[in-house]
Amino acid sequence: MPDLERMIDQAIHEEERELLRRMGEEPGFLNQAFGIFGGRTGWINAYLIVVQTLFFFAGVWAAWMFFAAGDAVTQLRWGLPAAVMLLMAVMIKMAVWPTVQTNRILRELKLIQLQLARRTGQAETPETTVD
Repeated sequence: MPDLERMIDQAIHEEERELLRRMGEEPGFLNQAFGIFGGRTGWINAYLIVVQTLFFFAGVWAAWMFFAAGDAVTQLRWGLPAAVMLLMAVMIKMAVWPTVQTNRILRELKLIQLQLARRTGQAETPETTVD
């Protein structure tokens, strides 16, 4: 992999290096996590996070009641809902997580698109010739 990165670095012109320096590093985890609340699907992700949080806390409370129960029937009444709610919380979290990965990929694609636009802009620039 370092050979590929070295080849890419050699192919990048100084102007593009300056552009990459200005863009900075990849955003941190918290910036990426809070980035899911922007865009067209931001409200859906916010709703899913709220529902996921409610399922998680209800599942923890039901699990607490399960461990506090004295007989097997009461344990079943609290244990099964606890397991279901905690699994639902995990499933909703896993449904939201690909949005973070999608945002990362879109960021890289925009960078590639910018580089291609700059490169084609350089190729389309008419060269001045003296007749």
